[in-house]
Amino acid sequence: MGKKIETIGVLTSGGDAPGMNAAIRAVVRAGISSGLKVKGINRGYAGLLEEDIMEMGTMSVTDIVQRGGTILFTSRCKRMMTPEGQRQAADVCRKHGIDGIVVIGGDGSFRGAQKLSDNGINTIGIPGTIDLDIACTEYTIGFDTACNTAMEAIDKVRDTSASHERCSIIEVMGRTAGHIALWCGISNGSEYVLVPERKDENAEDEIIQKILSKRRIGKKHHIIVNAEGIGNSHEMAKRIEAATGIETRATVIGHIQRGGNPTCRDRVYASAMGAQAVDLLLEGKTNRVVAYRDGGFTDYDIDQALAMTKDIDEHLYSMTKRLSR
Repeated sequence: MGKKIETIGVLTSGGDAPGMNAAIRAVVRAGISSGLKVKGINRGYAGLLEEDIMEMGTMSVTDIVQRGGTILFTSRCKRMMTPEGQRQAADVCRKHGIDGIVVIGGDGSFRGAQKLSDNGINTIGIPGTIDLDIACTEYTIGFDTACNTAMEAIDKVRDTSASHERCSIIEVMGRTAGHIALWCGISNGSEYVLVPERKDENAEDEIIQKILSKRRIGKKHHIIVNAEGIGNSHEMAKRIEAATGIETRATVIGHIQRGGNPTCRDRVYASAMGAQAVDLLLEGKTNRVVAYRDGGFTDYDIDQALAMTKDIDEHLYSMTKRLSR
């Protein structure tokens, strides 16, 4: 057991995700209720290296649980990838009396947390990413809200697509992970889902044949959900229109998926993860990441978590094909 934890810090790093503010609020209030001082670090690791640090109290986090984004701001920091930057970050923590730190972000943020722990700062990670691409956990902060935002947008595109008897290709976020595309493909009743985990050279030919066969039985409009990691939605639309003779439009939903008020699930789970991160620090733990798995909250060693890999749910993926026939 190391020295007693008296002051903790909290930062958000990498891409923002709805629910991060709920996690920040939980860390601050759980920390204060446990007798700790809590310091907020602005702009992620970049702000830590620049000592952009402030003391936080109960009122610092009032009325933020419903807000998207992060009140602590966020960034990506190349200096934190260097041994010099990592040592400097740990020295800044010690200078400001920070005994333990909570890092809210994705895999890249956890690598920074890992290095802080290696340099003697007790560090706990909380999975905050809309992509659901952290292998050790079945839930990541922001995924539920992003899916709901994309789903509502696709519903609206469907309305105009149906009115004009079009085919619509709708691109959702997910550069290396297709979870948002998969969930939206099911919830929006799409004809086809394209995800980076299942790249298929014959996909466009299958889409074209499916559109033509659906037209023959009377379907007048079509929805294709395409993950960002597949991309080229506008060029794909041109090729499909040329092959089918059906007007085809591409819509890239983009960064609206990162914003907006978090859903109930994102607020509750983020709050639970924030409180658990504080409890782990109070227990003297370090180099851990909070996770949701098998119906409950748990934690993993960050080294173990980063070594794990994650695929899309094969059952859900197969189901999209069955339900779109």
